[in-house]
Amino acid sequence: MRLYLASASPRRREILTAVGIPHTVVVSEADEALPDGIEAADAVTVLAERKARAARERLTSEGVDLSDAVILAADTVVECYGEILGKPCDRDEARRMLTMLCGCGSAVHTGICLMRGDEAVTHTETTYVTFDDMSAEEIEDYISTDEPYDKAGGYAIQGKAGLYIAGITGDYFNVVGLPVHAFYALLRDRFGILPNEFQI
Repeated sequence: MRLYLASASPRRREILTAVGIPHTVVVSEADEALPDGIEAADAVTVLAERKARAARERLTSEGVDLSDAVILAADTVVECYGEILGKPCDRDEARRMLTMLCGCGSAVHTGICLMRGDEAVTHTETTYVTFDDMSAEEIEDYISTDEPYDKAGGYAIQGKAGLYIAGITGDYFNVVGLPVHAFYALLRDRFGILPNEFQI
């Protein structure tokens, strides 16, 4: 049994490795355009399934036998005041996102999709994160690092941003990018597969 991770995210790879699940990364280009007005918690599930299907198409086109394989895809966004915060494209956007997040609660939504054969199952995990107030100097110091620019919401809870996070409610790993317990529960309950069945 093989697990294919349809993600270029190093955090997702690190989480799977940390819990001892062998996997192979397959990166595919999936359309990430969303319809106007879609809720954040729905958007991540739509995108995760789209990524999983794109990965399956790529693997199939390369002649990979998927009869004994599972594909895992995920997508994460931060929601604050009803706005979906993806990855900031520049320093100004990172500053705007952190200013929004300071002193308020926000929701981190991760959608996951597991595919085995033609069957796809999805799940959305939500974790609530509370930032402390950050001074303008602290924000400038943080956005001067590399941390904000490849992460939803412009921060890494597992990095320097942890200094400013007063608390969370929910799954910590979800904020990092992969709700590993939800993944495990879907794998076990929907497909009857345990992680020790995976091999490289």
